[in-house]
Amino acid sequence: MPVWLKIITAIVAVALVGGLAFAGFWFIRLQNNISKAPLNAGGTGTEGPVNNATGRMQILILGSDTRDGKNSEYGTSDDSTGYGKSDVMMLMDISEDNKRVSVISFPRDLLVNIPACKDSKTGREYPARSGVMINEAMGEAGIGCAVDTVNKLTGLEVDHFMMADFNAVKELSNAVGGVDVCVSDAIYDPDSRLRLPAGTSAVQGEQALAFLRTRHAFADGGDLGRIQAQQGFLSSLTRKIKDEGTLSDPARMLKIADVVTQNLTVDEGLASVPTLLTIGNRLKDIDLGKVAFVSVPTTPAVSDPNRLEIAEPAGSQLFTALQKDVDLTDPTAPTTPSPTESPSPSATPTETEAPLPPYNKALQPVSVANGSGVPGRSQEIVQALVSGGFTQAAQFEAQPIAKSGVYFGADYADVAADVAALLGIPASQVIPAPGVTGVQVYLGSDFTSGATYGSGSGSGAALPDDIVNQTAGDARCQQANPELIVR
Repeated sequence: MPVWLKIITAIVAVALVGGLAFAGFWFIRLQNNISKAPLNAGGTGTEGPVNNATGRMQILILGSDTRDGKNSEYGTSDDSTGYGKSDVMMLMDISEDNKRVSVISFPRDLLVNIPACKDSKTGREYPARSGVMINEAMGEAGIGCAVDTVNKLTGLEVDHFMMADFNAVKELSNAVGGVDVCVSDAIYDPDSRLRLPAGTSAVQGEQALAFLRTRHAFADGGDLGRIQAQQGFLSSLTRKIKDEGTLSDPARMLKIADVVTQNLTVDEGLASVPTLLTIGNRLKDIDLGKVAFVSVPTTPAVSDPNRLEIAEPAGSQLFTALQKDVDLTDPTAPTTPSPTESPSPSATPTETEAPLPPYNKALQPVSVANGSGVPGRSQEIVQALVSGGFTQAAQFEAQPIAKSGVYFGADYADVAADVAALLGIPASQVIPAPGVTGVQVYLGSDFTSGATYGSGSGSGAALPDDIVNQTAGDARCQQANPELIVR
């Protein structure tokens, strides 16, 4: 072999071995960084495992208030009992065609029903609870209980979760060189130690964490202002990563991946470096205008005005839109059937199957909520229901809405379908609502006369006009809480 060929061969061999060693080092390092936990705490799904490369995917993102380890400077372990509370809870929904992402925030003060859960570590079982703050779902039985709670609330099936702690925010903001945030006035919050001048500032480390943690600095000092600030922070972070080409830069991606995996807990299905890289690759080309940040519609709870409950019908409309994979930035856009799905044949009774016994219409709890804006409008609908055999129909005045719908609680789907058919309301506007007892016909401004729903009223998705708070393409200033403005 000529000398020059020996030299080239040696150089190539050294480079190849060095490259393999480098790749192996980082793979092992990142893999060892990852902590994992079970996806569920007793709840079972009807869907199979998602295809991480091509399937529609829901990832529950949690921020833990745990004070263990590096987080001990933010309080004692007594401040976060059990597994800690999820003071940040967001559901990220990635469309199958990788063209849309919806991020839905759940307020920590939202009262929900938590299902029965089992702690996978101790085997201890916890009974179902009603009217409990959603951030308490994982405190006893772990992260899987938070996943089961969101599944029960939304009617979706979460595929994966990611849980980060205080330190993750600091390290990630440092890794990207700071995140731009904007506030309307100079503010100082002594509780979170957030201090910012008016206008735009780059925050990282402790200030980035303070911006996300503060409960009093924005809007009226409540949880909803905090959510909008968190969504603004994530929008800015998304723009920075996108504009600087971070997802296409291996060196920067390794740095960020190292930071994130050291401070992240995920489910078993997500606990591998290739899977995390696959999901990152899916997100890199999405239009920022199609990354929608949404808050679950809420209203002060009847049982406690200092807490929140789902606002109906807007809450059920949102969850139904998510179940149908509606584009929240353009609800009128047609939904595209999944290419992996094929129509299933209609079920027909076999000779050995006995038909289900019909229910008694006279015993069904049906109510009419008048949100049409026309006083006394519900009386005509009640008369139509009574004539149709639903003699227990009741009525009450309600908040005005644009689009009518039929909402039903558990085990009342068949009754709701018959009520909708009686009134001519399209099946697309028959919506499950766990908070409703029986069936509720909610009249909107599109149903102001007659006992039969008008033609053409079933087009488009029934969603509030302002359901999207902002997209990742929007740069917005947060309104400072007047009580914390400094001069």
